[in-house]
Amino acid sequence: MIDVHRLRVLHEVAQHGSFNRAATALRCTPSAVSQQIAALERTLGTPVVQRSTRGVTLTASGRLLVEAAENITAELDHARARIDRLTSGSVRFTVATFASGGRRLLPPALTEVCAAHPEVELTILEREPEDSLPLVRSGRADVALAYHFDGPPPGRGERSGLIWTPLAEDPLWLVLPAGHKYADASAVHLADLAAERWVLGCLKTADLLQRYATLAGFELRVSCSATDYFFAASLVAAGVGVSLIPQVALDQLPPGLAVVPLEAPRPARHIGVAVARRADRPAQAYLDTLTRALFTGSPESFAWNVRR
Repeated sequence: MIDVHRLRVLHEVAQHGSFNRAATALRCTPSAVSQQIAALERTLGTPVVQRSTRGVTLTASGRLLVEAAENITAELDHARARIDRLTSGSVRFTVATFASGGRRLLPPALTEVCAAHPEVELTILEREPEDSLPLVRSGRADVALAYHFDGPPPGRGERSGLIWTPLAEDPLWLVLPAGHKYADASAVHLADLAAERWVLGCLKTADLLQRYATLAGFELRVSCSATDYFFAASLVAAGVGVSLIPQVALDQLPPGLAVVPLEAPRPARHIGVAVARRADRPAQAYLDTLTRALFTGSPESFAWNVRR
């Protein structure tokens, strides 16, 4: 029988790459970590880590066990969350959302949830997808309004413990100072912006934009990497650079800006809803109401007031 605690220790070793850092995270000694890993290896009859002066790496067996540890931990966390729901005496429903989606998409949907289920105690967590999806997987959130860029959607596959439902495409628009030479263009190709400096409103767009810039044949020059689209737009209005801002965040731009579509290939965010595969019955009723309302009010149904 594999000890669950030893799996947790192995998971921390994998996360931190050394016994010392894993011990710090677990609040124990490196010797205790080493003993737990050695006991796990004796149980299995095969090494799970490779030790060297540069740190610790997983063997093939170790990688399989870490994946199992993540699934087991998620299941146990989810069970604990359900038990807490049963014993709390209140009806709780937790939604994790990224900021711009939470501001633009979520409030009308939550209005419907509150009207249909007045007994529910709502908790809203502002989290980026890399944080919100693990919350759903562990049961600490019931649903995540999230997004991804290019590539497959998050939570794909049975082992993820999640179901991802696409909601809408959220294209990125070019935002320019009102006096820019392309301010009145019907569309602009990214290659035409090779000489521009860029203001990024989200750190994750840096890699995305760099890939598209490489395809267009130029090196990205960044003036500012911000974490807020409104802040980024304010810098654009001040003449610091140009920016790409998702459609869902365009409705409250400051004055002095022009918004122009990019010609294909055009980067976009893909917005969706992530839920656990094993949601309990009360949560499922709230999920049904929320997701139905989100689809009714998805970005594709909005009449966008794009500033030109």
